[in-house]
Amino acid sequence: MMRTLVTGGSGFIGTNLIDELSVRGSQVLNLDIDPPKKELHRLYWQQCDILDFDLTLKNFEKFQPTHVVHLAARTDTLSTNLDDYVVNTDGTANVLNCVKATTDVQRVIITSSQFVFAPPGIPRNDEDFNPIGAYGMSKVFSERATRTAGLVCVWTITRPTNIWGPWHPRYPREFWLVLKKGFYFHPGGKPTVRSYGYVKNIVFQMMGILDAQPSLVNGRVYYLGDLPIPLLDWANGFSLAITGKPVKIIPRPLLKTISAVGSIINYAGIRFPISLSRYRSMTEDYFSPVDITIKQFGTPPYSLQEGIKETVNWLNLYWSENFA
Repeated sequence: MMRTLVTGGSGFIGTNLIDELSVRGSQVLNLDIDPPKKELHRLYWQQCDILDFDLTLKNFEKFQPTHVVHLAARTDTLSTNLDDYVVNTDGTANVLNCVKATTDVQRVIITSSQFVFAPPGIPRNDEDFNPIGAYGMSKVFSERATRTAGLVCVWTITRPTNIWGPWHPRYPREFWLVLKKGFYFHPGGKPTVRSYGYVKNIVFQMMGILDAQPSLVNGRVYYLGDLPIPLLDWANGFSLAITGKPVKIIPRPLLKTISAVGSIINYAGIRFPISLSRYRSMTEDYFSPVDITIKQFGTPPYSLQEGIKETVNWLNLYWSENFA
């Protein structure tokens, strides 16, 4: 019987992962500061801050996990101060030390991020880093700590790409809401190609790592996501599903001018739906080598359209409960 301990199981990916683990019959313990998003998941939840080593170790010792999936993290890019991401650095170190102290642990997944290597290009090897901001650097720290921890169990580092789907913490109030209100404009010109991943496909890949032969995953790094796609395909799919209309496309110079104005407005403390940083995200290619993961663990089960349909069904419920 698998006994799977998930740190950060109340979060976006964690909520979807615990759904899958419970269906498979695994015993589950979720260590998280926050309560679960789903009431049914309270059965698995233990309030715990992984920065509290003694409490975290106590939960490890009591549960005696055979598998550990470390998801707990600060994932935004709002701060330029590495100390603000201490849960990613010191927190990961605490989890690694708890894994070493727990004799039953057979496998562990440490979740990093594609932000350990900025575009353009892809890393030459697993330890080739070019992090984006303090958040990306904090994940570099967590990867290096994993490699030097002296783990005796099978360990794998995963780097999720831009993950989307039900229970996303920001998009329902940001991109998808902007789209719903008709305020989204897509840049014309050369298509922007990016790595995205439907969250249930990510869970499929994580389960593949937990199930794989040790020689395929021990000490390895795998990117999690779907194959890179034009950003317009993703945005247009959601626009058609939410509004029944394709996205509005405007010339890049005009959109950049609007974005510059938006940055000034945002700096003044007034919320505006687009800024220069958002413009760069919409016009800069950013793809990761998820083809290696797909080749190893199989084609993800959900197509883009299936993922959009499930997400919009959840979105409509979310909006009815929060914006009624």
